[in-house]
Amino acid sequence: MDLSSSNQLQNSVFQKIAQARRRQSKIRDSHINLAHGSGGKAMRDLIDDVFIQSFDNPILSQLEDQASFNLANLLQQGDRLAFTTDSYVVDPLFFPGSDIGELAINGTVNDLAVSGAKPLYLTCSVILEEGLPLETLRRVVASMQAAAKNAGVQIVTGDTKVVHRGAADKLFINTAGIGVIPTGVNISAHNIQPGDAIIINGELGNHGTAILIARGELALETDIKSDCQPLHSLVETILKACPNIHAMRDATRGGLATVLNEFALTSNVGIRLDEKSIPIREEVKGVCEILGLDPLYLANEGKLVVVVKHDYADKVLAAMKTHPAGKDACIVGEVIASPPGVVFLKTTFGAERIVDMLVGDQLPRIC
Repeated sequence: MDLSSSNQLQNSVFQKIAQARRRQSKIRDSHINLAHGSGGKAMRDLIDDVFIQSFDNPILSQLEDQASFNLANLLQQGDRLAFTTDSYVVDPLFFPGSDIGELAINGTVNDLAVSGAKPLYLTCSVILEEGLPLETLRRVVASMQAAAKNAGVQIVTGDTKVVHRGAADKLFINTAGIGVIPTGVNISAHNIQPGDAIIINGELGNHGTAILIARGELALETDIKSDCQPLHSLVETILKACPNIHAMRDATRGGLATVLNEFALTSNVGIRLDEKSIPIREEVKGVCEILGLDPLYLANEGKLVVVVKHDYADKVLAAMKTHPAGKDACIVGEVIASPPGVVFLKTTFGAERIVDMLVGDQLPRIC
């Protein structure tokens, strides 16, 4: 046997030993302790047993301090990268319709998607509080992997930190994401022009209401669930119908009102909404009336706002309605020339009121 063959055999044996060691890295603890963030064997066992087992893919399995990509492959899909990051501290961790794990994946996927990008790769960094049940972490990680698979993305690198009991609230997650924007797609709030139509893909306020009810602070019963869902496929459907979308954004914290105010200020235009056209469940309206909240500011995790030239609005709307995430899509307003930077709401009584930026926080920790 020559030296080259001997080295190859030796490397193969070492790889098999390493794989076997990883398979044997089972955590026997029932709760997170400080050793799981120490950088030693307990931390490696946590990563192998909980994260690697769930997220395993060819890039992550390299176990380097970074993920490496083939640029030529990325360039085949577009000519620009989209890059975003977000953190998730929602309370409670599990709520009707979703949980912090699914939220962390879909939230970052959607931030990429509304730029027109195809989401590809995500990072996952977690901050764990000492005393967190391992079963809770496994449940969250399994939810993240299921959401990533559903969105067609891979979790390729990450980080784990453990803090003392009381220094965090159970579990915080940060995800960053990379996607590729196809050639010719140019979605930006700077493109908005007077006469443009404003379209949303369905009911507003379900996520914020579901979180509020899930906290158990109010004696209210409802079947409202979070609208948490990935929107990249809906965006693809929209762009196939009309590549020349002016602007797009997901209406998360601050709701529809905040997104439209940001649009108006960025593009120096006015926006007029029609209250009759805005889909809001009666249960959401009821909760808002009880608590003195405005549903236009409630958070969503599966809703996007599309701004398109009026001539293409019906075509885009029809395309959205063919998609499960857009079946309830509707036109809710229009862009006007003046007064610039102001959002108006035409009420059901025919009057108009200004819809300003959110002041303070209606609901704490909704994402």
